[in-house]
Amino acid sequence: MTHKWIYHPITPQQTETSQHIANELGISPVLAKLLVMRGITEATEARKFFRPHLPDLFDPFLMEDMEVAVARLNKAMGRKERILVYGDYDVDGTTAVALVYKFMQQFYSNIDYYIPDRYEEGYGVSKQGIDYAAETGVKLIIVLDCGIKAIEEIAYAKEKGIDFIICDHHVPADQLPSAVAILNAKRTGNTYPNEDLSGCGVGFKFMQAFAISNGIEFHHLIPLLDLVAVSIASDIVPVMGENRILAYHGLKQLNSNPSVGMKAIIDVCGLADKEITVSDIVFKIGPRINASGRIQNGKEAVELLVEKEFTAALEKANQINQYNETRKDLDKSMTEEANRIVGQLEGLENRRSIVLYNEDWHKGVIGIVASRLTEVYYRPAVVLTRTGELATGSARSVAGFDVYKAIEHCRDLLENFGGHTYAAGLSMKVENVPAFIRRFEEFVAQHILPEQTSALIDIDAEIEFRDITSKFFNDLKKFNPYGPDNQKPIFCTRHVVDYGTSKVVGRDQEHIKLELVDNKSSRVMNGIAFGQSGYVRYIKTKRSFDICYTIEENTHKRGEVQLQIEDINTN
Repeated sequence: MTHKWIYHPITPQQTETSQHIANELGISPVLAKLLVMRGITEATEARKFFRPHLPDLFDPFLMEDMEVAVARLNKAMGRKERILVYGDYDVDGTTAVALVYKFMQQFYSNIDYYIPDRYEEGYGVSKQGIDYAAETGVKLIIVLDCGIKAIEEIAYAKEKGIDFIICDHHVPADQLPSAVAILNAKRTGNTYPNEDLSGCGVGFKFMQAFAISNGIEFHHLIPLLDLVAVSIASDIVPVMGENRILAYHGLKQLNSNPSVGMKAIIDVCGLADKEITVSDIVFKIGPRINASGRIQNGKEAVELLVEKEFTAALEKANQINQYNETRKDLDKSMTEEANRIVGQLEGLENRRSIVLYNEDWHKGVIGIVASRLTEVYYRPAVVLTRTGELATGSARSVAGFDVYKAIEHCRDLLENFGGHTYAAGLSMKVENVPAFIRRFEEFVAQHILPEQTSALIDIDAEIEFRDITSKFFNDLKKFNPYGPDNQKPIFCTRHVVDYGTSKVVGRDQEHIKLELVDNKSSRVMNGIAFGQSGYVRYIKTKRSFDICYTIEENTHKRGEVQLQIEDINTN
């Protein structure tokens, strides 16, 4: 047992609610309980959860400033002004730029896009980008997935006669930039029902509002949903409510009729004949789009995503795939070095955070290294490198801890910062790094809960093998797509034993292919336990043990169920 298993019992009232839902929908009480744990208390809500409908998307005009934003865009088009679509260099930013640019281009030709260079310009709106806009006669900039803190830069643009519409989802500061319109559901006094849109999601809502105001039918927006799904999965926003509708239909688009650029990435990832899931986006599609901005320039990712000709798209996708290979090499060497440094830190067992600074580290990969550190040490992590005169970095968090607040607590030491609960970026003078390390650690130590700093597995329900019928599995599949607030359910079965045919597999004999029975039925269940071959000797003794697992479709035998074992408890 490598993790502590956490059970989540429900109240008698929730049990009653789940029983009612189970009866109404004709589903297993176990699955009804999972719905209640996700805040679904009515059968009508459950039906909407299982069958997300595009007409249930919120009215975009519920968002503050939406009418102003649409009016300014319509005015720009009426006057034939040059428009620049500007966005961040990560997956969320590049998909957002591609979405707005592709949709607008169908109706308007005097439009361009711009992605800042991570190394020359840094994160967000840059004066260099504004100068480019001024030189090319731009009068309106639509900025996506950044801009909410660009007070000086937007004031500078105003002096040059350039207006801004901000489409962002990061936490705003007390003072807002002097843009014509600010579309951000995290604004104080927000009236929009979904605060958790991705940056690309905000861009989609803007285009939805633009379409409504110009009598463009909704079906013209549907081809853009593959981009929205990729942004939702990659930016790790909650997959409930409106985001669930967008992700569900975006995945449908990605699987049935992806854009030319997406199809090229899918081919390069080796996903052409496979049903693409959120997991495929997170581990295969997203990292490749991201690699462009990390290693070269995010503009190449947008060029691929808006490409209309497949041969050209495939060439670009292969280039981006090469960047991803370079990224993987850098990631491996920097993570190994970071782990060595952490191993030498004094009093590591008493620290509640990890902050590392190395001026030679590659700026494009520090966010990934921070993620790796949180996964290994179960602590919020900040990884910093040197860019010019500043230490710049990325922060990542553990489940349930708001790393943005921890960074905000140190704001007097910072030149710039931004982000959200689980991920943030920051920069400071190099001489402030020691003070930041101390202050960040103090804040984390005071606010983090003990259970947030250890390896935990949340168990959704305890079941027996006889519960896993084909109907149960088919109903369970309706919980897709998974993500924050709707994680893939983890089940537990106690007192299982080896059927006699379990064995180690893998090139290095590191996995176990299991065939198990429990003590309540004679049903034999297939399972795979990745990286857990250390348990095989115990398993072969025929003594009982407990397992927790997700339920998957066996990729080799379609229609058959396979358990993916997350952890084994031999106590």
